[in-house]
Amino acid sequence: MARYIGPKSRISRRFGEAIFGPDKVLSKKNYAPGQHGNNRRKKSSEYGLMLAEKQKAKYTYGVLERQFRNLFEKAERKSGVTGEILLQLLECRLDNVVYRLGIAPTRAAARQLVSHKHITVDGKVVNIPSFSVQPGMVVAVREKSKSLEVIDAALAGFNHSKYPWIEWDDNAKGGKFLHVPERADIPENIKEQMIVELYSK
Repeated sequence: MARYIGPKSRISRRFGEAIFGPDKVLSKKNYAPGQHGNNRRKKSSEYGLMLAEKQKAKYTYGVLERQFRNLFEKAERKSGVTGEILLQLLECRLDNVVYRLGIAPTRAAARQLVSHKHITVDGKVVNIPSFSVQPGMVVAVREKSKSLEVIDAALAGFNHSKYPWIEWDDNAKGGKFLHVPERADIPENIKEQMIVELYSK
């Protein structure tokens, strides 16, 4: 199962955002990586800005190019605003929903929990991170995994009310996916229209 396993702080510094979660290196070195990262750089081209936005979205959601392209083509086939639908499809991924529920501190950790069969969907174990969660489905921690320290640590103090499209049940250690989030409810700093323009070239 392919995924990005390179240096994460370097990527976060390139975009100037902690896209993989809290980053100590970024807080100390809030400039681009490399020998000349602290020097002024020439302005990026329009294409460069669009490409950077696509890369940021891919790294944020932990998706590689082929998967991302497939999701874009799926979004294009649906009626509505393509860029918004693309983000909604990314938000519906099982690993992302696990992350949004607070069961894991990062999407990478959520992906690992799913892959290691710690997560159920409607009571059945699902170990495919890209599984598309649909409205009405319940995503929860598997009964045998509820005592895992990593899950308890992630849930401690997590504010479940910040995502209105998910309803959390503390006793079940799971949540119901109420509806696909609107763009205004997705907190990621991604200019999705630039991604649409890039693929349209």
